[in-house]
Amino acid sequence: MKRIKNIAIGFLVSFIGSIPLGYLNLIGLEIYSKLGLHNLIFFLLGVVFVETFVIYFTLLFAKQLMKNKKIMKIIDFFAIVLMFVLAFVFYFNFNQETKSNDNLKEYLMYSPFIIGVVLNCFNFLQVPFWTSWNLYLLNGKFITIERKLKYYYIAGTLIGVFLGMLSLIVILQTLFQKTNSFSKYIMPVFIPLFFVVLGIIQVFKVYKKYFKSSALEI
Repeated sequence: MKRIKNIAIGFLVSFIGSIPLGYLNLIGLEIYSKLGLHNLIFFLLGVVFVETFVIYFTLLFAKQLMKNKKIMKIIDFFAIVLMFVLAFVFYFNFNQETKSNDNLKEYLMYSPFIIGVVLNCFNFLQVPFWTSWNLYLLNGKFITIERKLKYYYIAGTLIGVFLGMLSLIVILQTLFQKTNSFSKYIMPVFIPLFFVVLGIIQVFKVYKKYFKSSALEI
């Protein structure tokens, strides 16, 4: 049962985890539109290859952080900043999409797998993202990582990242082809708004955890 739970939670979280790979989704969209589904799959495999190490090491790092309450408090506050930063990054990046399309073409001369590996290595934003998520899941006891159970969680996250990015890219391509007016609002509006909502929820959680309890003690 713990194995299935780890896989399921890892899969669900990684659907959200595939969202901050914003510029990678743009590159993937360009590869899909220019080179087809076959090359997109190899690109995503390159992304997932790097993601394997990122998720594994941030999971181990998160487990150690749980023992330090001061760092946990910093992480809780950092999670608020992270959500609003992600909202800004998405809003800014996708409003610059028309300017960056010409720059994306230069990547298409290389192997899609290598493109995925190299570009994801420079996606430093995913490190605090996965650390925060892993901390949240471990602290809430949503996952169990003793012995081999952590590998089921990692497997679930990798499948989720792959399918999440694949679905998002295919849907975006379809929307761009059919409804250009509507598609303009998906990335620069709805996804940033999504992170703003998550940020507000985190603010309430931090207030309830640190400030409300202190007020009650006084």
